[in-house]
Amino acid sequence: MASAVLAGTMAAGVVAGTSSAAPAAHASAKTTLSLWENYGTEQNATATRALVAAFEKKHPSIKINVVSEPAANYFSLLQASAISHNGPDLAVMWTGLFTLQYESFLQNLKGLVPSADLARVEDLQWTANNFNSSNGPFVVPLEVQFYIGFYNKTAFKKAGITSVPKTWSQLYSACSALKKVGITPLVYGNGGQALGAEFYPWYDMSYMMIGAHSVANWKGLYDGAIPWTSSANVAQLAAWQKLKTAGCTNADVLTKTNNIQNFETGKAAMLVDGTWDTAQYTKAMGSKVAAFIPPFSTSPIKGVVEFAGDGFSMTSYSQHKSQDAQFLDFLTTPQAGQIVNAAGLIPAIKGMSTSNPVNQEMLNFVNKSGDTPYPMLDNVVQGNVVNTGSKVLPSVLAAQQSPKSALTQMQQTLGQLPASQRGPSYAG
Repeated sequence: MASAVLAGTMAAGVVAGTSSAAPAAHASAKTTLSLWENYGTEQNATATRALVAAFEKKHPSIKINVVSEPAANYFSLLQASAISHNGPDLAVMWTGLFTLQYESFLQNLKGLVPSADLARVEDLQWTANNFNSSNGPFVVPLEVQFYIGFYNKTAFKKAGITSVPKTWSQLYSACSALKKVGITPLVYGNGGQALGAEFYPWYDMSYMMIGAHSVANWKGLYDGAIPWTSSANVAQLAAWQKLKTAGCTNADVLTKTNNIQNFETGKAAMLVDGTWDTAQYTKAMGSKVAAFIPPFSTSPIKGVVEFAGDGFSMTSYSQHKSQDAQFLDFLTTPQAGQIVNAAGLIPAIKGMSTSNPVNQEMLNFVNKSGDTPYPMLDNVVQGNVVNTGSKVLPSVLAAQQSPKSALTQMQQTLGQLPASQRGPSYAG
């Protein structure tokens, strides 16, 4: 848009015969960029607009129009716009295999954003080909995210629970104690889910696979070395299903729309969610809310999902790559990190902490307790397998389908993929 305005102004100057018109227009021109995001009302949306405002203040010759796109079909819109090259200059992009899946219209940032600045950013490896940061990132992460459990300390105290459960058996025991005092132990539903009005199973599935496999062995879920139908996976899903059949959850696990409100008001003691909602919980519950690692394991679990799950990319067809790069470089600065923190998120800048005490608890799982960080499972498993899992895993929790049946369908989806998408190297 800005280049078209500039060209028109220069042309007018030539017609009028004024030799000074073109330089004057050049001096006053403002480049306008478009940025697409799919955050809805999450804290990420607040952070994005604050980052843009701060950047524009530092760079008054650059204007960024932020466009909020629907989350449900965001990537379809992004892909369709890339074909005709009428999409945004900058776009929110998920990391891991999502990045590689859409890299055909993403610009590799190597050489465009200074390497010393990129070195300040966490988890760049998950934004590069074969998850090797030396290949150059396609995304500058916005934040460090956790899939995590939240619990109500007051509810635990009322039920006489003195320590956070760390295994399946301890979780079942806590459930029994909470039910005795009339509190739903673990609430599920589709309320607050930005991806759509459906129960999303991959937060829980990530922890089930943490309980079953080391982080090094997770690659086996991608290349088939560990079948989805393995006995370890079946056992984990059976234990998960028992949460519903044993009465540890609400009855309407797939359709409940006020699950978040139940948790915030103390009607439910626990839920599994992500850091994008931490600020909402601390605002509503104050010191009553705390973080815990979902204990989906037969032995004390020592892994946690810590991952730069999304960030911003430059489209390969953008006509304003220099200005795009300036914004992406700004994201690597401490000032940007402070803005992200002020929005209630965890900055993806190495060495930065967070002022939200519950977010800091999550960081401490890795930095102080020594828990092993894992990626988000749905970001490192093929998209088709994730889609199949999203359809069949909820019915496992609801006790409408057996674990083996659901996992068999996921294994069949994996087997139908081309060899290039389940080989020794990660590919989109």
